[in-house]
Amino acid sequence: MQFCDNPWGTRMTTRFLTLTSALALMAGPAFAQDMNFNRIASFRVADNTPDAEETSAEIIAATADGMTLVYTDSPAGVVGFIDITDPASPAAAGVIELEGEPTSVAVMGQIAYLGENTSEDYITTSGVLHAIDVDSREVLASCDLGGQPDSVAIAPDGSFVAVAIENERDEDLGDGRVGQMPAGYVAIVETAEGGLNCDSMIMADVTGLADVAPEDPEPEFVAINAEGEIVVTMQENNHMVVLNAAGEVLSHFSAGEVTLEGVDTEEEGALVFDQTITVPREPDSVAWIDADHFATANEGDMDGGSRGWTIFHQDGTVVYESGLDFERAIIEIGHYPEERSGNKGVEPESITVDTFGGVPMVFVGSERGSVVGVYDVTDPAAPVLMQLLPSGIGPEGYVTIPERNLLVSANETDDAGPRAHVMLFEYQDAPAVYPHLTSAGTEELIGWGAISGQVMAEDGTIYAVSDSFYGMQPTIFHIDVSQTPARIVDAIRVTREGQPAQLLDMEGITLDGEGGFWIASEGRSDRLVPHAIYRVGADGAIEDYIALPEELLAVERRFGFEGITRVDDMLYIAVQREWRDDPENHAKVLGYNLETEEWSVIHYPLTDPETGWVGLSEIVAHGDYVYFIERDNQLDTRAVTKIITRVPLSAMEGMVALGQTPAVLEPELVVDLLPYLTSTGGYVLDKVEGLAIAPDGTMWISTDNDGVDDHSGETMFFAIPPM
Repeated sequence: MQFCDNPWGTRMTTRFLTLTSALALMAGPAFAQDMNFNRIASFRVADNTPDAEETSAEIIAATADGMTLVYTDSPAGVVGFIDITDPASPAAAGVIELEGEPTSVAVMGQIAYLGENTSEDYITTSGVLHAIDVDSREVLASCDLGGQPDSVAIAPDGSFVAVAIENERDEDLGDGRVGQMPAGYVAIVETAEGGLNCDSMIMADVTGLADVAPEDPEPEFVAINAEGEIVVTMQENNHMVVLNAAGEVLSHFSAGEVTLEGVDTEEEGALVFDQTITVPREPDSVAWIDADHFATANEGDMDGGSRGWTIFHQDGTVVYESGLDFERAIIEIGHYPEERSGNKGVEPESITVDTFGGVPMVFVGSERGSVVGVYDVTDPAAPVLMQLLPSGIGPEGYVTIPERNLLVSANETDDAGPRAHVMLFEYQDAPAVYPHLTSAGTEELIGWGAISGQVMAEDGTIYAVSDSFYGMQPTIFHIDVSQTPARIVDAIRVTREGQPAQLLDMEGITLDGEGGFWIASEGRSDRLVPHAIYRVGADGAIEDYIALPEELLAVERRFGFEGITRVDDMLYIAVQREWRDDPENHAKVLGYNLETEEWSVIHYPLTDPETGWVGLSEIVAHGDYVYFIERDNQLDTRAVTKIITRVPLSAMEGMVALGQTPAVLEPELVVDLLPYLTSTGGYVLDKVEGLAIAPDGTMWISTDNDGVDDHSGETMFFAIPPM
């Protein structure tokens, strides 16, 4: 590969990019600023436990000085610490290993109160409450809880700790339903100078209250208000209880149910919001807004999950119900998890409350949408959605540090893709950076995701395709990039004989010059998806197609077409990775002459991967050059190759007929995308798949969010100014 000449060395990009310029780019055009949360950093939990096969950040808290975060990591069996003296550069600060499973943590001053589950099984339950000095890491006191702890909360005055003793059910027994003994309860323990006064423990009985399995309450989450009153969610029982510090029941009531109209309930590879359901709320987490009101995140578990959140008065009155408003806002920014449609949708699980800049706020986390909703609750009866923030996968817990203008989310999911992360957001006098793309403002709700190839239209708008994740709803999205954020203004459904076109994996799109499109579909023979090029009309109807010749079908692999571009009568198609007849780390760039119907080929030399593989994701002809996106399949700190390259258009004249030995292109590096992909404080996303170039040379780049399946749902859609 060649690199453009510049005084900084041969491997620098044509455009010398600084992090500052990337951040300015992400923020969009300057305008009158107001206060917003923007992500400033992400901490990879595995950096604290590099030898652990799996890690997680679940419940998180901060010391009184706001300089140290403390989080539970159940898979690794540790409680971890993060130094955020510089919140933009969080640093690993070590862990404490436990014999059991850490379930929750709360911090008062410099003392962390940690729940540890030591249960042998679902019947022989046990657990411990520890008081740990964060500075010395010394365990100051440990109390036998007598059961399996879940949530831990500290009274605002620091006088006592409440622990939800869930004694959770075995979901493989009795159709996974309550009741299953032993019953849960709420443990209340006074604090002491040494950390805890274990002899003061009260085991508050909450049996006999719920309509659902009253003999087997499963306290899930606890929160304490300024008057020392404890609110308890009993998720499976769909019930709420308010206790005083002596463990006496002050009030209790059913969490109720909600009727929702316009819900997607099918997991069929399409976003269709046309069903009506009535479900119990089954709240998970809870947080006090003031002495009388608390908010719940209605995740659901056994029978319910209302896809939203609720504000209750402690007497049981519903003051506010979000209904589908929260989920619909998530749908508009492309974070809707289609694979959870038949269950609980976006699954609001976590919730917290604090005041920033004099504004009381509720922060609601969507476990499956991986989004944090920020609401102004100045009027608890009429909350206002202020922002949606991109989190890691599965936000589980939050801590707010208003003295430092910080919000922190702990994200529990860790798998072969992105590792679990803790993400830090700052309340700034600056425009909101996220989302980059939305469908808000359309007459009908447009769900979207898995954006792949794209093309710039003559009017300066962009057309982009969704890939095979939405196999029952292949779509071309029309995007107005003159607004910030960019807006999807139309969804053109791709059809065959009036029905949603099947067996497509649309990865590339280009204009046909007559008002329609040419679309490249990545084939996969083991799923009967053909490698093909389709001509699609402006209305989305497939009008014609170009099949692969036998010479190509004989050597094809599943890593097929990833982009298409047109120059006069020539279509150029980028093949993602080498096929069976290609040299190692060489991918085909195919040509198809629309007039002569002849195929041709040339090779693109892929960067030698350090880990995984490297392939092509896009091809765009612009001016005298043909541009490519070349990327590896790695995420976060493992990502190395995310680049835009180019070759002179004249180099494509070296293409040869199929069966001949292809020449090899000599691409030059144009842009290293890694600084852009980290400029918003998140980890590097693997699938940079879309590129469109405006007449003035502005490059629009997008990432594919995999339809929010094992993905945070985050889509980056940003512009690089002309060079």
